[in-house]
Amino acid sequence: MSRFVLLSPSGDFDAKLRAAVAHGLRGTVQTIASDILPAGPAELFALLNQEQPEVLIIGPDVPYDEALRFAKVFDVQLPGLSLVLVSDVQPEAFLQAMRAGVRDIISPQADPTEIRVLLERACQSFATRHRGPEPQPAGNGKGLVIGVFSPKGGVGKTTLATNIAIGLGQIAPMSVVIVDLDLQFGDVASGLYLNPEHTVTDAVTPAAAQDSLVLKAFLTVHPAGIYALCAPPNPVDADHITPDHVSRLLEQLAQEFQYVILDTAPGLPEIGLAAMEQCTDVVWVSAMDIPSLRGLRSGLEVLRQLEIMPESRHVVLNMADAKAGLNVQDVESTIGAPVDVSVPRSRAIALSTNRGIPVLQESRKDPAVKSLRQLVERFNPAWRTQTQRKLHRRVVI
Repeated sequence: MSRFVLLSPSGDFDAKLRAAVAHGLRGTVQTIASDILPAGPAELFALLNQEQPEVLIIGPDVPYDEALRFAKVFDVQLPGLSLVLVSDVQPEAFLQAMRAGVRDIISPQADPTEIRVLLERACQSFATRHRGPEPQPAGNGKGLVIGVFSPKGGVGKTTLATNIAIGLGQIAPMSVVIVDLDLQFGDVASGLYLNPEHTVTDAVTPAAAQDSLVLKAFLTVHPAGIYALCAPPNPVDADHITPDHVSRLLEQLAQEFQYVILDTAPGLPEIGLAAMEQCTDVVWVSAMDIPSLRGLRSGLEVLRQLEIMPESRHVVLNMADAKAGLNVQDVESTIGAPVDVSVPRSRAIALSTNRGIPVLQESRKDPAVKSLRQLVERFNPAWRTQTQRKLHRRVVI
């Protein structure tokens, strides 16, 4: 059972914390209602009269400098604890807090749902440290970087990217991050019904580039158990983000997460090409119309000439419709590549997109949902291992 200890005189935050724990978290909350923090672990546990808790929350109305002092002591003496700071600190102070031993930061204005998600993450972090290191991803020790690309807009890239992220989050909770690299007009925030405090602009600052703890503080937690890094709200901000920024960002995220999902801008801009060079997998998306298919064929040819071809390629025919006058064989003939997954046109997907709730987040029975799960399964380690074995058998034969 998870145990949470709040150190704060704030009755309002205490009530929200208890509401968060009561709705979906197994555990107890004990509060020390004071703005004066204990000198160290021994004094704290004497006040609590219990065994070591899992998560310590330094709540509002505690002096910031005193909170950092407290965090440093606990980070040295009990590094396995998850220590959460409740504060409206400025982004430039995140690095100082993280280096002091703070594992996560949340705003005092957060609602119980946001608090619950953060506490789930803190408990998972505690459990991970106490059972030893997680197994490293296969290969070079980095997570999979899955880019969703299309030469043309309007083919459902963001819908596919958000559903891939949600689906993989069900396989690997809290180990998935989706990044919106359509920096001027990205829709990941609306596709996931998020209102992020921080965006890609914050994630490429020098402080974030130098310290992954700071970078992770800029991610937005989604209730489905994934992280998101959304595009800046002002398209002008995208002008200050360079391909080198993106390359460094993706390198960092691949070291921290099992899956990094990229929603990219239409076409092949410099940012997109830089992202593609970091990808282990590319999902090519096309609608079932001749302009989209010809655009995809041209895009694939350009990449062959540039010799930018990630390890694994997945071609998705989105919004497939038998009444469109084309079939899958026509599509494959036009693009010069096999179609791996065909997602039929679906009212359920259209409705979910408008609601900001990816269709894989809900238990719906729909042919399109089945196809999306087939796409997600292609990134499941079990599926990849089985596929590699089949290929090996073919080679041996």
